[in-house]
Amino acid sequence: MKVLSFVFIFLCISFSTKAQVEAKMVRKANKLYEEGKFKEAEIDYRKALDKYKDSYKSKYNLGNSLYKQKKYEEASKVYQELSELEADKYTKSRVYHNLGNSYLESKKYNESVNAYKNALRNNSTDADTKYNLAYAQKKIAQQQKQQQQQQQNKQDNKEDKNKDKQKENQPKPDDKKDKDKEQKQQQQQNDKMSKEDAKRMLDALNNEEKKVQDKLKKQARGGNVKPEKDW
Repeated sequence: MKVLSFVFIFLCISFSTKAQVEAKMVRKANKLYEEGKFKEAEIDYRKALDKYKDSYKSKYNLGNSLYKQKKYEEASKVYQELSELEADKYTKSRVYHNLGNSYLESKKYNESVNAYKNALRNNSTDADTKYNLAYAQKKIAQQQKQQQQQQQNKQDNKEDKNKDKQKENQPKPDDKKDKDKEQKQQQQQNDKMSKEDAKRMLDALNNEEKKVQDKLKKQARGGNVKPEKDW
């Protein structure tokens, strides 16, 4: 019985001492936090967690000190880990609220909406959480509208490029006039050449006919005509 009593008393004293040391470390870190020395507070909260890994308060306040330093990614990881631990509903709602804030600052709007909804499941009357939820939902709507506008602009630019390309392939009015004029000049030149060729041919025929007529006249007058060779 004495052994059991000793163990029991030893454990109680041990737990009591542990709680006192932990509380002292957390109080020191809290003081730094209240003074706005968030980096120093973070260091002390981490020291407390190194010694007392299950310290919910140290972990919660560590998340807050990270958030104050705008280390939103790190803060969200701490709050996410806390959300998976056992706690009363009010504390849970605070954890989810801060998790939502961290996601919101990181522009992870869908994640922040889910976190705020979880906060309201644990404390449905929290006005701040309701406001932040509405704000996050508004940001999602704006983001979707912006994406749709960008997609529409992209489609419009594509259609404009296609129209410009079609216009480039079509002859311009001035080009068509020049082309018609050029074709007309070419046709006139061809017609002129045809007339000149016809005149030359006609002159050649006339000359040939004149030669024949002269030859016939000579034969008629009894002129000397060289006979064809009789082979």
